[in-house]
Amino acid sequence: METAHSVDVAAAHNCYAFSLLILDWMLPGKSGVEFCRELREQGVRTPILMLTARDAINDRITGLDTGADDYLTKPFVFEELLAHVRALLRRVELAQPAPLTLDDLVIDPQTRSVTRAGARLDLTPKEYAILILLVTHAGEIVSRAQLAEHIWHADLIAIDNLIDVHMKNLRRKLDPPGMTALIQTVRGQGFRISPSGAL
Repeated sequence: METAHSVDVAAAHNCYAFSLLILDWMLPGKSGVEFCRELREQGVRTPILMLTARDAINDRITGLDTGADDYLTKPFVFEELLAHVRALLRRVELAQPAPLTLDDLVIDPQTRSVTRAGARLDLTPKEYAILILLVTHAGEIVSRAQLAEHIWHADLIAIDNLIDVHMKNLRRKLDPPGMTALIQTVRGQGFRISPSGAL
């Protein structure tokens, strides 16, 4: 069993591949709610249990709306915590997400692993989130404004250059020399990812 006691330490230990995350609202450096929101924005589907002394109904609503799957307030009986954990893990077993595939590209949402032609790709959280957005809209144009809104939750003007940087890095990893490029730039409109036969 692995544990981490700060957001930065958790991220450094690849917390995204854990079976279950238990987050306190009050974490060092960043709130559990902020961390939960970032994980969901990056496509992390790991079950999240929010464990906190904040028991106001508005706090519970905020935690669940942010992406937590369950919310348990302090003080609690340890056996009750274990029951919540078991229930969340059962839910995962019943609803394992199917891998996303596009030609020789395979994305496993559960482990956040990405492979192309059998080779594993090492993507950053932002690159992974961009790829998920493109693949779930395969064949459609995803505008720069959509990327800004869904990935950064910001106006396009504020992060326009960041989009170029992340797309360049994603393409370098996804479309190495000698392989069919999956990502297209649609001039003046945005980006599109399509099966090779549809290009």
